[in-house]
Amino acid sequence: MKSAEPSLSLAQPHPEGVGILRRSGFALALAAVAYLLLAWAKLVPVNAIALTVTLSAIVIGVTVYAWDLYRNVPPGIKNNGVFTSSITNGGLWGWVAGIILTAFYVALYWFPETLGLGKDGSNTGIVALFDPLKRFFTGSNSTSQWFVYGTLYTVAIVSLGIKFMLKYRHNRYQLIRTSVVMVSQLFLAYLIPEILEGLTTGQAYFAKDIKNIWPLNYYFFYDWHLNGMLEGGALGRLFLIAGLVLFLIGTPILTYFLGKRWYCSWVCGCGGLAETAGDPYRQLSSKKVSAWKIERWMIHAVLVLVTIMTGATLYGYFSGQSEILGLSIYNYFQKPYGFLIGAAFSGVIGVGFYPVLGSRVWCRFGCPLAGYMGIIQRFKSRFRITTNGGQCISCGNCSTYCEMGIDVRAYAQKGQNIVRASCVGCGICAAVCPRGVLKLENGPEEGRINDNPISIGNDGIKLNGLS
Repeated sequence: MKSAEPSLSLAQPHPEGVGILRRSGFALALAAVAYLLLAWAKLVPVNAIALTVTLSAIVIGVTVYAWDLYRNVPPGIKNNGVFTSSITNGGLWGWVAGIILTAFYVALYWFPETLGLGKDGSNTGIVALFDPLKRFFTGSNSTSQWFVYGTLYTVAIVSLGIKFMLKYRHNRYQLIRTSVVMVSQLFLAYLIPEILEGLTTGQAYFAKDIKNIWPLNYYFFYDWHLNGMLEGGALGRLFLIAGLVLFLIGTPILTYFLGKRWYCSWVCGCGGLAETAGDPYRQLSSKKVSAWKIERWMIHAVLVLVTIMTGATLYGYFSGQSEILGLSIYNYFQKPYGFLIGAAFSGVIGVGFYPVLGSRVWCRFGCPLAGYMGIIQRFKSRFRITTNGGQCISCGNCSTYCEMGIDVRAYAQKGQNIVRASCVGCGICAAVCPRGVLKLENGPEEGRINDNPISIGNDGIKLNGLS
């Protein structure tokens, strides 16, 4: 029989060591990742069995690890050790992880042959490992580095989404939101496009992620994409109409009623990875005023840039001209944007810098769709986060764990509604608040922006003749 702990400390002074179950889960997931690296180095067999076991081991290992991590602790937010662990506080191991992720993305975008991508289906390495799965969907070995990436991306969101739900299991909003994120990635971004590609073999390409909307899907109006949808039969034309309706009608209406959270933290694949894989790094997001100023300029500059590029592209498409004022539309508009924004920013920096700058670098500073919806959310939306300033104890949890760099505490202290263009409505600020000060709401526009908050500190209060 286990003896009682003699200490009267509320905090466990001598925590138990990591059990065999958690070690086993971690070892299983780590072994699967090691196998992927060995396949990349062409040191292990690559076949259907190896792929099935590897992907299953990742999901099972992460699930077992997370379940054992949270099963014996009471429900509630557990961010223990995030500021003392080198991997999550921007320390040495965080930089190492960032360098490895960045190197992977550089290889993915610009040197896919290093991953084993071959010509005429002669793949090797890690790309060849995924050939059986691609053949299952389409009947051919047309595996590209993007299929490998899409599969691993989906496995990461599903497995780490399970971990996220176990961590936030006390919060109904987080459970529902994360479930929708996982389903959106698994079906809308991965399974359905792959199945459709297999069913429409021989037809023109028309979609790979049916939930990508212009201006995030910056190539939607490129000539090859428009032609692909127009020549893709009834299904291709359906995707064209759906894309136009989502951008022109769906996005403004949904953002008006629900805020940009309907997409950014419920549906988007970038947001899905940030919320699951990026959860341990959300506290690294800078809350400085200087970062906020840079954010406003950058995200709207990208939105303007993609709008100009799209206008030039449509002009060239309908006029049949490839130049405007002597400038090549491809060389001076499409190519630079695809390299700098579509690849370097959204991919390499957006994910590779998770362990250094936080999980929403792309969403906060570069995503043109977030910029578009942010304008609507700020000035014409029913969404807001209400605060009860009288209950705020200024613990700072809300600001610390806001991945978008919003100083939530400053609003909460004043009892001021949070109406910010950058807010993605993830709800973590409300989830980590120990007093229930914050509440995500959709209500009438009247009174949404309260310009007469409670004054605190030296915010202009005159006391005994002193200002």
